[in-house]
Amino acid sequence: MQRVLRLRMAGIAAAIPALLIFGLQSMAAQEAIALRAGISDPVNTVLAWYMARDAGLFAAQGLTVDIINMQGGSRGAAELQAGRLDVMHVGLSSVIRVNRAGGDIRTIGSLSNVIRFTFFSAPGIKTAADLKGGVIGVSTFGSESDSTVTLALQRLGLTRNDATLKEYGGGTRRLDAVKSGEIKATPLNEPLASLARAQGVNVLVDLVPEQIPWVFSSIVVRRGDIAGRREVLMRFLKGTIEGNYLALTDERRAKETLAKELKIVDPKILDIAYGDFKAQSPANIEISQPGVANILAQFPGGSQKPEDYVDTSLIDALRAEGYFAAMAQKYKRQ
Repeated sequence: MQRVLRLRMAGIAAAIPALLIFGLQSMAAQEAIALRAGISDPVNTVLAWYMARDAGLFAAQGLTVDIINMQGGSRGAAELQAGRLDVMHVGLSSVIRVNRAGGDIRTIGSLSNVIRFTFFSAPGIKTAADLKGGVIGVSTFGSESDSTVTLALQRLGLTRNDATLKEYGGGTRRLDAVKSGEIKATPLNEPLASLARAQGVNVLVDLVPEQIPWVFSSIVVRRGDIAGRREVLMRFLKGTIEGNYLALTDERRAKETLAKELKIVDPKILDIAYGDFKAQSPANIEISQPGVANILAQFPGGSQKPEDYVDTSLIDALRAEGYFAAMAQKYKRQ
């Protein structure tokens, strides 16, 4: 009887560590903070978030992150301002537009600091004269696809008054519209730009080789949350930065994630989309100040103070605490 009792006690004792571990894991899962992260479209500049989510890097920071396609940057920025998103992946142009309309949001990091748009045109549209008077499709007004139209038209000797801009939502819809001739031109970035080239769609203006400084794909939050939810946002940025490092250093895994999330089946397009990501992604998601200046120059008539649209305090704090150096050492990246 005593032997049986001892065996039972031993079994209970052996089970206690497992029960404790399970209990701690359950508590951690219950305490994880849920964040809603909006994106303007499934594009390669979102890769850091996809990697952080799929590799458990957000979870390691005590977060569960739901990545939601908002079908347009300005639309997502408005949803963020309204409190229906916690963070938005969108260019600085949308931040300027929202704030000048009475909003109060800020860019706190950048996933791309150069313009990545190529402007494609419909069949028969080969010159500025062909485009003049036609419709150019953008995702949403005030987005990067909208603000960079000005630059593309300048390359053709035209102005915004020479065309009609209309909102057409995500890149897939815009590509279909330009191929059918429903619109005369539209800007696209990777991987849709490579898909359009493969399908023989005409390139009217390619801004990518110019490497124009721009805060093209940034991380945006409500200004009040920078102080009110500082610890949560710091954890989100840490997960994002590590996701970025992982994507930059593990090509096989990064390509698998891109193929899954962006539904890329052509290996050549996948190679281009990943190469484009590596070429443009700032490892520590720091914000280009020349890029800020270039965007503000496109929006005269309002505040030209960067601090009204950009807050670098969280990134500065991560640099100061040695997080960038730790990531560079962990992923063996100079």
